[in-house]
Amino acid sequence: MKSKILFGSLLLLLLLPHTIIEADTDEDLLTQSTEQVIEPRYRIVLNEWENMDLDGTAPFERAVPPSSFEQADDLQLLPESDSFGYDDRVLYWHNNETVEFEVEVDQTGLYEIGFDYYPLGEMIMPIEGAIQVNGEFPFFESRRIVFPVNWENESDEFEADRFGNDIIPGQDPIQSWEQLKVEDSNHLHSRSLQYYLEEGTNTISLSNLRGELLIGNAYITSPEEVLEYEEYISQTDGSEVIDSLHVYEAEYPSYKNSSYVRPVATHDPSAVPYDSRNLLLNTFGGESWTESGQSATWEITVEESGFYYLSLKALQNHSSGAPVFRTIYINGSLPFEEAEQYRFRNSSSWYNETIGDEAGEPYLFYLDEGTNTVTLIADASPVERVLFTIDEVMSGMEELSLSIRKLTGNQLDANRDWNLSEYIEGVDDLLLEWADMLEDEADYLGGLTTGDDSTDIVTLQIAADRLRTLAKNPDEIPGRLTELSEGSNSVAQLLGNLIMEVQEQPLLLDRIYVHGEETLPDPEAGMWTKFTSSVTRFFQSFTSENLATTNVEDDVVDVWINRPRQYVDLLQNMLDQNFTPETGIEVKLSIMPEEQKLVLASAANTQPDLALGISNWLPYELAIRGAAVDLREFDDFNEVGNQFAPGAFLPLIVDDGIYGLPETQDFFVQYYRRDIMNYLDIPIPDTWNDVVSILPELQRYGLNYYTPIAGAVAFKPFQTTAPYIYQFGGDLYQEDGIGAAIDSEDALRGIQFMTDLNTIYSAPLQVPNFYNHFRYSTLPIGIGSFSEYVQLTAAAPEISGWWDISPHPGVEEEDGSVTRWSTGSAQTSMVFDGSGKTDEAWEVLKWWMDTETQTEFANSLLTLYGPEYMWNTANLDSFAQLPWPEEHKETILEQWEHLREVPKTPYAYMVEREISNVWNKVVFEGENARSAVDDSMVTIDREMRRKLEEFGYMENGRVVRPYTIPTIDMVEGWLESDG
Repeated sequence: MKSKILFGSLLLLLLLPHTIIEADTDEDLLTQSTEQVIEPRYRIVLNEWENMDLDGTAPFERAVPPSSFEQADDLQLLPESDSFGYDDRVLYWHNNETVEFEVEVDQTGLYEIGFDYYPLGEMIMPIEGAIQVNGEFPFFESRRIVFPVNWENESDEFEADRFGNDIIPGQDPIQSWEQLKVEDSNHLHSRSLQYYLEEGTNTISLSNLRGELLIGNAYITSPEEVLEYEEYISQTDGSEVIDSLHVYEAEYPSYKNSSYVRPVATHDPSAVPYDSRNLLLNTFGGESWTESGQSATWEITVEESGFYYLSLKALQNHSSGAPVFRTIYINGSLPFEEAEQYRFRNSSSWYNETIGDEAGEPYLFYLDEGTNTVTLIADASPVERVLFTIDEVMSGMEELSLSIRKLTGNQLDANRDWNLSEYIEGVDDLLLEWADMLEDEADYLGGLTTGDDSTDIVTLQIAADRLRTLAKNPDEIPGRLTELSEGSNSVAQLLGNLIMEVQEQPLLLDRIYVHGEETLPDPEAGMWTKFTSSVTRFFQSFTSENLATTNVEDDVVDVWINRPRQYVDLLQNMLDQNFTPETGIEVKLSIMPEEQKLVLASAANTQPDLALGISNWLPYELAIRGAAVDLREFDDFNEVGNQFAPGAFLPLIVDDGIYGLPETQDFFVQYYRRDIMNYLDIPIPDTWNDVVSILPELQRYGLNYYTPIAGAVAFKPFQTTAPYIYQFGGDLYQEDGIGAAIDSEDALRGIQFMTDLNTIYSAPLQVPNFYNHFRYSTLPIGIGSFSEYVQLTAAAPEISGWWDISPHPGVEEEDGSVTRWSTGSAQTSMVFDGSGKTDEAWEVLKWWMDTETQTEFANSLLTLYGPEYMWNTANLDSFAQLPWPEEHKETILEQWEHLREVPKTPYAYMVEREISNVWNKVVFEGENARSAVDDSMVTIDREMRRKLEEFGYMENGRVVRPYTIPTIDMVEGWLESDG
């Protein structure tokens, strides 16, 4: 069952088993066999089990009550009175607890595992667990099991915003007892997961990874048989098709298992209902309903039991041109096998899809008199084999690339030839084999699309062609690794992008029809209707209100915001519903096309009253030119300012004034793969000395440690370089602000170590995407930001629960403390001077950055739009209340105690550029660090004098006005003072 795949392989969404090839440090290591780190995928294990010629498992069902769980009394076994109607004692499962129970089976075979459960807590983030059988994970998918939570709209009617457009309703979790049959959390397998149990007693463990719930009975059952359509028809009483036509608007599902699968405003006269002026939420799904496993359920009421046809008015115009798939459940059950993996063809126009066979013969569905449910589940399982093959090819390519790098010493000389075939036998045959595999999958996808080429097929064919081209001259591969696995246009990159796209299953629905032989309404509006609608909308565009930056009434606070429309719509609705009724201050939000417009508007005296979501350098640039309001002038600034990390204010200060508030806040913490680091028995570093000590062990396995410098290209910004200088006790500027201080002994120590990481300790020089390498195991540890956190949470479900974060490594001091300074500013906000409504703008800003508002906004974004819309508020109290894992919030808040953003000066850009130049000179040109810094100081000093004279701090080379370099101590003193 052990795989022979290289541990350092670039594993994409279907993460195959990792293995290790250890470095040839001695003869024993040369002959040591590979060792498995992570279990094989379910597909491999299930195939092996099925090849064991197991007799068919006899019908079997065993329920294990919570009171029979091992150590149930040591956990929280609740009385029946606290069971929310379960009528038995239940177990409170949370906080990384493990539940164990034993089950005795009469026959060795494959079984399914299920649970009764009642979700608790905020439920915005998934509730996750992991299952072991007899002390082991039988396959990788068992490391993450999701307990779905159903959601419903807060209201059955859509409210309208100030422009008359429908507002997406809030979402409420449905707390009720549910039953789960354990499934693949990525939903790449259409049926429940099966587990191999030996005859006799088996021990099953369920470990908590995230969230909380009540557990009722656990179930062990034999796999359920699903009827084929003909059997389904023959076993259902009655054969008459009921004459009727029931029409249901798809935008009103009864519930769905994902809060952010939502109604969509489609400005198309073919959608029902339609309004030429206003955006109505008249369809459902689309790009919000694209992840495999997402489901929506509609209640269908019929007056008579019998057979009905089921039709969906659908639009499926996914850019790839590929079909998408849905599995159809009636009253919570799969009615027949053909209702699985049902294909919806790609089309640029609406069509009525009557669910039926490939010949066009519609299927009959039996419905009971009264209320029934129809559930549609996004289903990517038809492309699972494609993903598996792509992953195999990519794993092999990474193994080959690593072997070539070891052979060449990772120092390729363009003038040196390599006889690669002598060192790696059969490399050309290997490339051709991969090309054949990819072409087979292209043919398979062609069968799914019924002859219509999709971009997915074309991508596979291009990748195969490039592999065949490389196979023609295998000795040239060392010089062409960028074409194979390392370049932005390499085969690996093509396949990496494809593996994400091929899983997407978007489907937009307008209506659901339950009917007999009746003719359905035409799905597309007529040509005349479309023409008149287009003309009407054209003329209305001259008078309709929108979110563009336009002049507003004198009594309205004009706010420009640099964020996408979803954020602006939500904030405008919160202002209209909460802020304006409480204060009487009316606010109009407008979306900025670009930040530069603020500078131009200020110069033209057409600036707004308040700007939100802007870069942290803008308040300083505008303030030093007299265009911003000093927020310290407001009496209650101290109360507001104490909600933020003092170090976040440093770039917003000019002299003794603060000209902006932090709005969102980044963080740099250490990410690590728990599974890999634990297996290799490598400790998680706390200091830079610890990092240096583990690097040889990591590199021994072809792994490494990531630093953000590797993520930058030629230019290394402050966020990647300043932490080293700060942590070693240095500073960027002289205390009086007149000149840089990067030539001090402490700063030089930081710069020297920063370059030593690459020149001496062989940390990666360039990593285009840390998230990818971390997810696919080649960089199992490193320093990342909020961006990586969102990506790992939203787009790496297969390793959920198997990665963690810890504080940024730092420098250990003599007293044992660790200095961990790092940067962390993200977006800020500012009030403009000269608008005449500074007091009103300050009231808006205070309300916006208030703990309650920030928390409501963050939670609403998550529930309406999903985890990719996580909001990293700079309000520390609000951040502590967000529905993120508690242990992660504690780590981030701890790191924010060491937040030290770089202060702005008129010549800061030159200091930033020259530190970057020093790194490049030392690392690439071998120059001495001190010599490189001395050269840079000359350049910085010249630019410093020019800029300080421009802003009136110097005249003819003499200081005429002191320039204050803000410090954290200074900010803390201001916030503690009486103002």
